Amino acid sequence: MPALVLCGGPAAGQPGSAARLLDPATPIVLATDGGLQRGDGVFETVGVHHGRMHDLEPHLERLAQSAAMLDLPAPDLGELRDAIALAVRTMLAGEPSTPPTALAKVIYTRGPEHGAGAGRPTGFVYADVFPDVTRQRTEGVSVMTLSRGYARGVGESAPWLLAGAKTLSYAVNMAAERHAKARGYEDAILTSTDGYVLEAPRASVLVRVDDAVVTPAAEGGLLHGTAQRAAFASLEARGFACEYRDVTVAELDAAEQVWLTDSVQLLRPVREIDGRMLVVDRALTDGVNEDLLAAP
Repeated sequence: MPALVLCGGPAAGQPGSAARLLDPATPIVLATDGGLQRGDGVFETVGVHHGRMHDLEPHLERLAQSAAMLDLPAPDLGELRDAIALAVRTMLAGEPSTPPTALAKVIYTRGPEHGAGAGRPTGFVYADVFPDVTRQRTEGVSVMTLSRGYARGVGESAPWLLAGAKTLSYAVNMAAERHAKARGYEDAILTSTDGYVLEAPRASVLVRVDDAVVTPAAEGGLLHGTAQRAAFASLEARGFACEYRDVTVAELDAAEQVWLTDSVQLLRPVREIDGRMLVVDRALTDGVNEDLLAAP
């Protein structure tokens, strides 16, 4: 069953009560909260596989980086760490058996803009079971390419666009997913207006080029994927050269193997891009996913 934990004082230097376990149906966000009104906040989603959290510390580090990009008060990572653990324990205790895939979503907003609690961030964790993704991991997914509407490197030229921060403003990402699904695809790969691969709405993109696996460099204003880092470690152990660099749409169009990777669904092979069929290496994908599940 889902679990909800409200953090008492998620911002460093702000005293508050300890994290509180609440009924998941409890209203906890005021109508004046900046996260609700403007998407003015950040989040992370921690994968929980077979009852064990994966890559918790990289997620917390990235949350702090995103908060800094938004000029939010620095989150108390110790408190958030404890809140995540409490939410996951409670969620697992409410299940009849250990679910193969679950998640813990951490939300951290600027808080109310005025009135009671103004200037005090809101922090909470919501944990729940995730639908079975076995088919997507084994058979692969179909994707279409969609323009993100800006050029590569916009994060450097226009830092106020917050490219590379995991903000609550995910409306564009969700719209891209809906657009792809309405046209018969399962996901999308976003591209820049000057011909480069960016990322999927909720995942990193890995492209096999000969005996190397490449992913777009985070310096281009992209999220540095936590599961992508773990996948690179597994692939390198299997003899692949792994590299962060600019990846062109032409390279994507020529690639025979492509994957999407994220902390919850792990490594998913792409079986089709814009109607073109790709190779799905079941053995390699299974092996990397086994490594991801076994990682501490």
